[in-house]
Amino acid sequence: MFQKLSLLTLISLVIGSFYFFNLGDYFTLEAIKSHQNTINAYYQESPVITILAYFIIYIIVAALSLPGATILTLAGGFIFGNLYGFLIISFASTIGATFAFLMARFLIKNWVEKQFSTQLNSINQGIDKEGIFYLLSLRLIPIFPFFMVNLLMGLTRMKTLTYFWVSQLGMIPGTLVYINAGTQVSKIETLQDIISPAILLSFTLLGLLPWLSKFLIQVIKNKRLYKNYNKPKHFDYNLIVIGAGAGGLVSAYIAAAVKAKVALIEKHKMGGDCLNTGCVPSKTLIHIANIAYQAREANKLGINLPEPEVNFKKVMQQVHQAIQKIEPHDSIERYSALGVDVIEGKAKISSPYQIEVNNQTLTSKNIIIASGAQPYIPELAGLNQINYLTSDNLWQLNQLPENLLILGGGPIGCELAQAFKRLGSKVTIIQRNKHLLPREDSDISDFVKTQFEQEGINIKLEHQAVSIDFKDNKKYLVCSYLKQNIEVEFSDILIALGRQANTENFGLQDLQIPLRANKTLETNELLQSNYPNIYAVGDVTGPFQFTHVAAHQAWYASVNALFGSFKKFKVDYRFIPWATFTDPEIARVGLNEQQAKENNIAYELSCFDLSDLDRAITDNKNVGLIKVLTVPGKDKILGVSIAGEHAAEIIVEFVTAMKYGLGLNKILSTPHIYPTFAETNKYVAGQWKKKQTSETILAWLKKYHHWTRN
Repeated sequence: MFQKLSLLTLISLVIGSFYFFNLGDYFTLEAIKSHQNTINAYYQESPVITILAYFIIYIIVAALSLPGATILTLAGGFIFGNLYGFLIISFASTIGATFAFLMARFLIKNWVEKQFSTQLNSINQGIDKEGIFYLLSLRLIPIFPFFMVNLLMGLTRMKTLTYFWVSQLGMIPGTLVYINAGTQVSKIETLQDIISPAILLSFTLLGLLPWLSKFLIQVIKNKRLYKNYNKPKHFDYNLIVIGAGAGGLVSAYIAAAVKAKVALIEKHKMGGDCLNTGCVPSKTLIHIANIAYQAREANKLGINLPEPEVNFKKVMQQVHQAIQKIEPHDSIERYSALGVDVIEGKAKISSPYQIEVNNQTLTSKNIIIASGAQPYIPELAGLNQINYLTSDNLWQLNQLPENLLILGGGPIGCELAQAFKRLGSKVTIIQRNKHLLPREDSDISDFVKTQFEQEGINIKLEHQAVSIDFKDNKKYLVCSYLKQNIEVEFSDILIALGRQANTENFGLQDLQIPLRANKTLETNELLQSNYPNIYAVGDVTGPFQFTHVAAHQAWYASVNALFGSFKKFKVDYRFIPWATFTDPEIARVGLNEQQAKENNIAYELSCFDLSDLDRAITDNKNVGLIKVLTVPGKDKILGVSIAGEHAAEIIVEFVTAMKYGLGLNKILSTPHIYPTFAETNKYVAGQWKKKQTSETILAWLKKYHHWTRN
């Protein structure tokens, strides 16, 4: 502790003296140019002392992050020239940077590790993996000031020697350019000197340095990455897409539309999960279940109907008919007609340019991985002894489950729980969190919970599944709740604990393509993997596992793959909406209150209760809420959450407004048809406007109107 205090005192004294004695005045171009002759004369008389003094001053300035390093570098150019200036400054700057690195490590590294251990551990993992290239990038491409790089890198576990030599290497181009500029700056005497070729070249190099450095870094990384693979002189395809789900289909469609030669490989069924086991069958089942529910509820509206008799076998036939009617949209025939080579078979990526399929090798300049995801299956004792259901195999049922237990209270679990209850099953939801739909605000998800309880769905929150048990030919799920084990009987169990990316058995591991902690394929903001010509879209990479997000990503990936030489586009997730198709529906875009509080984001909240909406009352659907988060004092929309009938359609107006920078004032001034559910948007905007109105102004308006009457 004494050593740290001593060092801090010394640093404070040096920095304090620098500012107290206005030493910064000597670190300006004007000051150095005005003393140029004196400095040069002293250098001629005592070159060693001049170099040593300059060297020490430069180290101190760099180590303590004092202003003036850039001017010192320019000065070094016109004092020592290109060669000696480069040697002196290169080592002085690196030594100074390393001192700053070591001081940060000595003074605050332990404190930072205690306070931010999780975040720092994640950063250190990246440093262990790509630390050299990361530091080299920061040195070559000055996104952050060098003093920040010195301090922040000192908090990591990068070795000091590694930091020194990478910094030395990374600062070479910048040092050379600045020194060369310095040699030319000394020659500026008149306005005409500014337009001399040497001056223009020096400053052009300064401007081009970030782009040239970025290009150099990419060349070095690519050479290292692709060194074990031979790049074909001719490619069979411009693009090969693996997986014919939403992301793969849109990627192939775009490539074919711009006349690229594209192949689409699918090992199972065209259309992927959405068509065959996800959106299409589930929404069909929900629609049929809702009809059965409305028939039961009709007597409340004065229409007496008998209890609906559900023929589950015919229900499932209707589900498969819906799939069959949509299949032509995603069929081999359609995509072949568009110009896509559709290949049925299992793909394996054998190199960044080669894919093995059906005993043949195809080459492609670019690859898009759209392999999707599958239901996550937990390691639960006894589960492998029963025929459990998932969102994949559920659609093969021919008999309605008598007593269905659903493990998981997320969107899939909630949608299917309500559907099966309305079709006649006894349904229990086991949820380990405090709320259903835990990503939503609790007051939003509570509308679903209340409706479920009214319909007779048994909800067990904060229950952790432990094992499957068997007694007297009956099946039980053993759960831990309040430090006790309880047993829940079931006839069928549906595992609905989310989805796990399909990343196994098609070559990713052989190419050492990294995965994130959640097992999704790691991509950058351009949707590239660690190989720049291999992209990923959809559930296999996330961060959202929705059909419309996969299609959204597909545009970015395919355009970047085919036209990235000219222009690359960063994928934009700012305005991604989603919905859970329960009754009431839940829809969301942007921030909700839960996220805003977790991230300390200031917001203003406006709400409107659907119990006051005329159309909701006429349709007997007057249950729900709309919540809008805005920037305090402004109408800029940060996020919207809706619970209520047609929420997935209502929210589209807000998605459009957010994407194109329209605020609540614009929504308020837009005519909405009466009576519709869309009026909800106008009414919540009115609630916001009401809160913005000043009571003082209203008081003066009252006096004004009183005056006009008299």
